[in-house]
Amino acid sequence: MAVMGEIFDVSTAAKRFRLFAVAEAITWVGLLIGMAFKWIPNILDKLGVLTDPQWVLGVKIFGPVHGTVFIVYVLVTLVVSRELEWSRRTLLLALGASIPPFATVWFERWAVRTDQLGELSANGRGAAAAPSNAS
Repeated sequence: MAVMGEIFDVSTAAKRFRLFAVAEAITWVGLLIGMAFKWIPNILDKLGVLTDPQWVLGVKIFGPVHGTVFIVYVLVTLVVSRELEWSRRTLLLALGASIPPFATVWFERWAVRTDQLGELSANGRGAAAAPSNAS
């Protein structure tokens, strides 16, 4: 499990990807909560229960935030895929993971397990983790 300080470390392409994968999932949470608070009062209003129109505030806040983080995630994914020489399949999985809620975190965990995220991967194939054979 990553320590909170490690999540905000953006010194490498893999670490930047991890940050935005997690951020994209977190903004999904905010957006889903905002959507629930927006639609539950609409349902209650149709049932004749008095509701407060300020419940849409969550969507007004998290909608643009999630949209911005989503775009940055896609851009970071495209750059990281070139830097880490991902296959077309891996790139498409990473981009597709941006659509369902929380799938970016699933993809990031999968990429670590399958050695797709350089120094963050289990085998640590990144330059920072390469063994030194110089004597």
